[in-house]
Amino acid sequence: MNVDYYEKYGLKEVINASGKMTILGVSKYSDEIIEAQKFGGQHFFEMEQLSKKTGEYVAQLIGVEAAHIVSSASAGIAQSVAGIIGQGSMFHLYHPYSEKISKREIIIPKGHNVDYGTPVEVMIAVGGGEMVEAGYANMCNPAHLEEMITDQTAAILYIKSHHTVQKSMLTVEEAAEVAHKNHVPLIVDAAAEEDLAKYISSGADLVIYSGAKALEGTSSGVVIGKTQFIEWVSLQSKGIGRAMKIGKENILGLATAIEKYLRDGSESGEHMKERLEPWIERLNEVSGISASIVQDGAGREIYRAKVQIDERASMNAKQIIEKLKTGNPAVYTREYQANNGIIEFDIRAVNQNEMKQIWHRLKEIMD
Repeated sequence: MNVDYYEKYGLKEVINASGKMTILGVSKYSDEIIEAQKFGGQHFFEMEQLSKKTGEYVAQLIGVEAAHIVSSASAGIAQSVAGIIGQGSMFHLYHPYSEKISKREIIIPKGHNVDYGTPVEVMIAVGGGEMVEAGYANMCNPAHLEEMITDQTAAILYIKSHHTVQKSMLTVEEAAEVAHKNHVPLIVDAAAEEDLAKYISSGADLVIYSGAKALEGTSSGVVIGKTQFIEWVSLQSKGIGRAMKIGKENILGLATAIEKYLRDGSESGEHMKERLEPWIERLNEVSGISASIVQDGAGREIYRAKVQIDERASMNAKQIIEKLKTGNPAVYTREYQANNGIIEFDIRAVNQNEMKQIWHRLKEIMD
């Protein structure tokens, strides 16, 4: 029986032109991933064995020492912080916030303490860490990072994301050099990044990815890295990780998604540009706007439509964004530069018919 769940629950349909966003459910699943979820949902497992064996399988696929599947990239941050602070201690596992454990400082470049749906510092705190900011909002170099290291430093956390400050920031390689010189582990949150090997190769000890963003998998995350650290992270499933546990269906779904991603890859930047070019021409026919193709601000091979709203137009960018959301289907865009009169459209999850719908909606709004 085919059920229209939009109709059943009185929900609006959504055209997701904002990217792999948690507020919209992140990604669409392929039939292959849904089949893996179905198998998981319809069978029982020894969950500890399922976690261990899928972690080993994923690690082998990626070519790293070890891996552990978690419920989200956010859970990956919290459990990585907790794991490194606890270092396998059973006392810590059951008393994660005890004052008896003092080595809790997690150093992060100031420009990396961003809100991605929740502030990074919240996940550090959930893991029992005490955040220490290094450098300044517009600059952090290796010396800024190193000068914050004390005998209470548990780890350095580096956030690789378009949300963070991009200019005058040290690289992952530079952060790794500082970390290892001072015998401190480096955690890299690479939630939406596409290269599963890059940051381990750059010297990170733990790297965290979202399962649902670039990997287009289930609501999940994966932490990869050195065996000792992954063992500590995995142990947190019996500690703070219990409150953020992942279901059997999503474990199998993510393992399948990683396998599919490494086999098939994702849409290339060139193909995105090919799809964008004729659409840009049509957008430029709409009064009051000018459209062009731009690359992702963090340098990823992702290309989007940038729509600049004319200052003389009847509505500004923020008003247009709200108009797009109020229709059915609701059209969600990238809003980060709305204050500059710019709306961006990410087409990775947008098909040709939906692109036509967006064009019609913009035309209706601007005419």
